[in-house]
Amino acid sequence: SGMPGTAIRNFSCVIYNVSFMNCTWSAGRDAPGDTQYFLYWENSREEEEKQCELYVKDENGRHIGCQFQNVAMKDNTITYFVVNGSSKDTLIRFYDEYIRLYNIEKFMPPLNITANCNGNQEDCLIHWQQPKISRSGKDECFQYEVIIKYK
Repeated sequence: SGMPGTAIRNFSCVIYNVSFMNCTWSAGRDAPGDTQYFLYWENSREEEEKQCELYVKDENGRHIGCQFQNVAMKDNTITYFVVNGSSKDTLIRFYDEYIRLYNIEKFMPPLNITANCNGNQEDCLIHWQQPKISRSGKDECFQYEVIIKYK
């Protein structure tokens, strides 16, 4: 239900620093100026639906994003997102999407990088630690590229 063109557009979420998630969207192209959007999500059918606690607002006070802390990824489950809208002028169409949180995680750079080179810098040994990730025991998924620049 709701008027065509009033649902949000360009919905996108990203997880960073293991447990922080940002979601953003654009207002529907035909949404009235007083439209306000509200994001809800649930990790699984066993968990209760949660509403965004910290909205990002545009210059008019309209919700255009949400920031989450302490996001826990459960196995490889699919998370359900829905964005409802309200306006005193018209019914706003909802937007929903299922997202596998593992697919939107952005990894941090490697930790504790050290380089030991011989005197002529032709033979270097470089060590690092894997960055913190939400998935335990998934070392085989990482590939690293080392770019060496001489000054």
